[in-house]
Amino acid sequence: MTFPTTPDDLTETWLTTTLGVDVGSFNVEFFGEGAGIIGMVTRVRMVSDGGPETIIAKFPSPAPENRQVAATYDMYAREVSFYRSIASDIDLRVPECYFAEFDPRTSEFLLLLEDLGDMRIGDQVAGCSVADAHLVVRGIAGLHASTWQTRQLIVSHNNPGQRDGMVAGFQIGWPVVSEQFADLIPDGVAGLAEKLPDHVGDLLEKMCSDPICITHADVRLDNIFFARDEIALVDWQSVCTSAPEQDLAYFVTQSLSDEVRNADDWVAVYHAALTDAGVTYDLERCRQRYRITALYLLCYATVIAGTLDLGNERGRALGRTLFGNAMRSLAELDAFDLLA
Repeated sequence: MTFPTTPDDLTETWLTTTLGVDVGSFNVEFFGEGAGIIGMVTRVRMVSDGGPETIIAKFPSPAPENRQVAATYDMYAREVSFYRSIASDIDLRVPECYFAEFDPRTSEFLLLLEDLGDMRIGDQVAGCSVADAHLVVRGIAGLHASTWQTRQLIVSHNNPGQRDGMVAGFQIGWPVVSEQFADLIPDGVAGLAEKLPDHVGDLLEKMCSDPICITHADVRLDNIFFARDEIALVDWQSVCTSAPEQDLAYFVTQSLSDEVRNADDWVAVYHAALTDAGVTYDLERCRQRYRITALYLLCYATVIAGTLDLGNERGRALGRTLFGNAMRSLAELDAFDLLA
């Protein structure tokens, strides 16, 4: 299996053969700070005969610790599988895929994707407006409704690797965030939060019991592109089957500012969009699973803020933002009571 595994490996000949257009020349542009924590995301600007002017090329992360996270959760293979087998069947815009390959022997991968540069990309540090939040919530409801009770052969979020990885990641990351972000932890919460690893298995069981659907599992503003009346989601490395509330809770509790989070009843907004799409689902059940899922997702915030090599000022701001949002959200939900 041979394909470019770094930007330096790209050639005019390979791009010409792969894209089916004559690529006379190209150059690779690297994105700014904070882009591509798990994978290396680049823009390829081309002079070609009839092809797109730019495409996105996504490679493995150059940081060994980040590649280890990807290997633990099989993230590169998942994203390639999504574009090959699932993307065409969901009710949500995703980039067109021109090439998708994964080498299971080396864990190298490459994606060539449509460049959505004409859309506005979100920023998890800056947050978003209430109007943008409505677009996202309606968008993920469409994804879930179109895959409700899916029979696709895709990994459940409740799997041994996920469970063990979250437990280990939390145990490593919690001492770090407790020290670096102590001011973001509400009074009386630290002792309860430390118990979260003991509950991860039970939380996953509750999350991944029916009804399930295909979930993106990384719905944060950095992965969302906005148009006037729709969104597009990128970075499908965590795609799985799980509770529909997983995408909703991750977005609301870790991407929205306090002001926007409290501007609407986002569970009710989501539930209305889901039922408008033809899904029959109990609102109180949705609220219960949202609270459970939001608590579980503190593992995400802790792993990202406490263990990954964020590597730059913007990345560190991202860790602080998502961890602080998560802590305040969980306190509002009284979610830590589930650990008492």
